[in-house]
Amino acid sequence: MTRIKLCGLKRTQDIEKANELKPDYVGFVFYQKSRRAVLDGEAEALRELLDPSIESVGVFVNEPEGHVAQLLNRGIIQIAQLHGTEDLAYIQNLRQLTDGPVWKAFAMDSNENAFFAQQSSADMVLLDSAGGGTGTVFQWELLNQISRPYFLAGGLTPENVKDAVKMLDPYGVDVSSGIETNGKKDPKKMEAFVWAVRKESGALLGKR
Repeated sequence: MTRIKLCGLKRTQDIEKANELKPDYVGFVFYQKSRRAVLDGEAEALRELLDPSIESVGVFVNEPEGHVAQLLNRGIIQIAQLHGTEDLAYIQNLRQLTDGPVWKAFAMDSNENAFFAQQSSADMVLLDSAGGGTGTVFQWELLNQISRPYFLAGGLTPENVKDAVKMLDPYGVDVSSGIETNGKKDPKKMEAFVWAVRKESGALLGKR
């Protein structure tokens, strides 16, 4: 089944809806320039409310390795997702500080970035539109160069995610702006997204 990540949750009601829907992952954004950003204490409080079966992913942009490792080692997040210019050395340094899985996001705006995503040492790659969190879809043709498992992001919505799962069969899908109304998570859109993925993913599974 296609894994589901609902990203940018920051309110109690967001967590309550996630607990009802039980996606595989939720994302907490620690990039303080983002309108979806949370502080460490806020993320810790939200994690305590989150169903233990749902893994929390911390989203970072060029954050010092020590801070990322601290959040992982304290159990506030289970996975680190890197969205900046973090390179192989950064990932190696982070792995010296923590055993937590490391995901790396790549802007799929060129063949070169598709190559870098394919070759990345990260445990998982997340393939996104340039800029991230913009609500725009990138050219899915670039995915022809990717043979490793990946999370698909970039402009996914309850309306188009069914086609994305059917056409691309990604390991997982990641959504943030596509489940928002007026900049806040919309419980109806959250539910529609999750069920669209599960319906199409189940159909694909039945054909295998």
